[in-house]
Amino acid sequence: MTDLTGIHPDRMISVREVFGIDTELLVPAFTERDEHVPDVDPAYRFNPAVTLALLAGFSRDRRVLVQGLHGTGKSTHIEQVAARLNWPCVRVNLDGHISRLDLVGKDAVALRDGLQVTEFQEGIVPWALQRPVALIFDEYDAGRPDVMFVIQRLLERDGKFTLMDQNRVLRPHPYFRLFATANTVGLGNLNGLYHGAQRLNHAQIDRWNIVAALNYLPRDEEIAIVQARVPQFANETGRAMVDSMVAVADLTRKGFRVGDLSTLMSPRTVITWAENVDIFRDPALAFRLSFVNKCDEAERPVVAEYFQRCFNRELDESYQLTTQHG
Repeated sequence: MTDLTGIHPDRMISVREVFGIDTELLVPAFTERDEHVPDVDPAYRFNPAVTLALLAGFSRDRRVLVQGLHGTGKSTHIEQVAARLNWPCVRVNLDGHISRLDLVGKDAVALRDGLQVTEFQEGIVPWALQRPVALIFDEYDAGRPDVMFVIQRLLERDGKFTLMDQNRVLRPHPYFRLFATANTVGLGNLNGLYHGAQRLNHAQIDRWNIVAALNYLPRDEEIAIVQARVPQFANETGRAMVDSMVAVADLTRKGFRVGDLSTLMSPRTVITWAENVDIFRDPALAFRLSFVNKCDEAERPVVAEYFQRCFNRELDESYQLTTQHG
């Protein structure tokens, strides 16, 4: 694993040139790519407001929390900003199996000169803290209480981190950065959509310098992303098909907002639907397998109505797609 401890950003890049945002802002970046730098996705579409919030995090050491519904690309957004800055990035999913010991570290038995010895193995937090790494906590509002208090120490103004087992106080690397993503803003599972989301104390939420909200993309941009992800639809006929698919997705989101549905289609689901259309050659069958079967049985007639409105055919009507390839 590359030793990053002595590495610093060595150039400044133009936000206008790299991200296409109309600003004079320059941000620090690395010339060399490390194994921890995410791969650049050339098809990714950046939300300007969220991108500026994340760039403030990278350039000014702001702690940034990105909130939004599932499938909006919260974690990917951070990674794609990091990818264009060549900034090393580590992503940790705060599922129920992540414990304080995983983050902080623990004693482990190692072999030294043929002898078994007990030594302290750093967790991901002290490792990242001492390096120019962007540490991302995914599903921030699903973390266990013991984990959340570890993170709270990182959010303090000076950012120092005490390793109690080692009697050491770690000072963060000047280019260590901290980000998180969440489906809620610490309010818990109010609508029943995100089981496992915890209520977070206001003192912790208040320590995040910037909270950015990421919503679904405008329709034309979502269509462009689906076409980029599924090249078989990158033609005029394919665009018409994807336009209808995104229209269905938009109706599910509106239905979710007004309480008609308990499940909605994310852009990720639309992409999966398009991929399945390419397999099964039938948008109705692919729709059932990609989304309808995930819905509550009582809500499926509503979803079927959305499909009929956008495709001008019944969901149960047999159909063979023969014109998507151009």
